[in-house]
Amino acid sequence: MYAELVRGDNEDYVNKFYPERQALFQDIAAAYHQTILKLYDLGCRDLKIDDCTWAKLCDANFWKTMAGEGYNREELKETYLRLNNLALENLPEDLRLSTHVCRGNYHSTWAASGGYEPIADTLFAKENVENFYLEFDDERSGDFKPLRFVPKDKKVALGLLTSKNAILENKEVIINRIKEATEYVDLERLSLSPQCGFASTEEGNILTEEDQWKKIKLIKEISQEVWA
Repeated sequence: MYAELVRGDNEDYVNKFYPERQALFQDIAAAYHQTILKLYDLGCRDLKIDDCTWAKLCDANFWKTMAGEGYNREELKETYLRLNNLALENLPEDLRLSTHVCRGNYHSTWAASGGYEPIADTLFAKENVENFYLEFDDERSGDFKPLRFVPKDKKVALGLLTSKNAILENKEVIINRIKEATEYVDLERLSLSPQCGFASTEEGNILTEEDQWKKIKLIKEISQEVWA
């Protein structure tokens, strides 16, 4: 939300109401915090936060378009971390918190490229969630090395199967990639998922419903084989 508020001419309007940024941070965090508590009151016990801004921050070319030439990635990382953790503090202990970070998923297209290395020391190491759902379905996502920053008490869902096209992945290739990831995160803290949802926007992706179920069936088969 903050990234969109300060993009381009938007920031001029924000300054009229929030000339002091700390007040804006507090209000954004409070709005999310109150919403999360309301969802909890309605019965939610497993909350996943879709947070693609982090992955787009990995792509210097994308971010120049987003924020111009003068942005400071290290400062933005600390700002985003503070906003997120403020929103997530003092929540009920039985509310499971996860976050999903990918590079865009609009009608089988994408918005950004680049591995998680530039943000891993902040997002993975310090954000107060239990589980990270991460995109690793192609070379745009980079390698698994940034996972070394994931604390020992947190988990990672490896998004190794793409939701962007109908091509069914090779089971052995996926299993081997899971094994590669165990160099950085223990197997019992790993799981398997699509790289993103099949319908992140109303347009969906260029797959049939049958294609989607085939992907889910493969995920189930691999998971039973690897984690049985």
